[in-house]
Amino acid sequence: MRFAYLIPPMMLLAACGQSDEKKDTPEISINAGDGKGGVQISSNKDGSGRLKIGGDGVNIDMKIPDFVDLDVEGDFDIDGVKLYPGSNVTTVNVDASDKNGVDKATVELGFTSPAAPAKAAEWMAGEFAKKNIQVQRAGDTLRGTTKDGDDFKIDFGPDGANAKGKVTITKS
Repeated sequence: MRFAYLIPPMMLLAACGQSDEKKDTPEISINAGDGKGGVQISSNKDGSGRLKIGGDGVNIDMKIPDFVDLDVEGDFDIDGVKLYPGSNVTTVNVDASDKNGVDKATVELGFTSPAAPAKAAEWMAGEFAKKNIQVQRAGDTLRGTTKDGDDFKIDFGPDGANAKGKVTITKS
């Protein structure tokens, strides 16, 4: 199975953050597969999760307590540009596949920001400009291409006086 290399790192991640202190973490969903099988990993806001691996005679389905102690906000960036300061990532969804030798992947991050949509979009557009990354802005939506050639879109919408949004990164 092509994605078997993901098993050891995922098992190590499952062991991370094993502490008595619970904190609100993003919901995480990772799906990777090909014609021979795949890996599915999920985590709830409390950090508990599941690991499912199937294909080539393998069928594993296990509960993983305290899945990961990730600092998604601190670790996430697009070519060095982070989310607006004080933003919180609420969801992470990764879908990857390899069909007929063609790799495709989509990463989606849901987030909230402590600024109005226009202000958060303006700040991020300015940060991309500092990194010489071209983005197109239509209202409160930014679009661009990473240095690796992946397309991205960042949508900002209202959430009271603040912003709620989604980052979508697509490799095809």
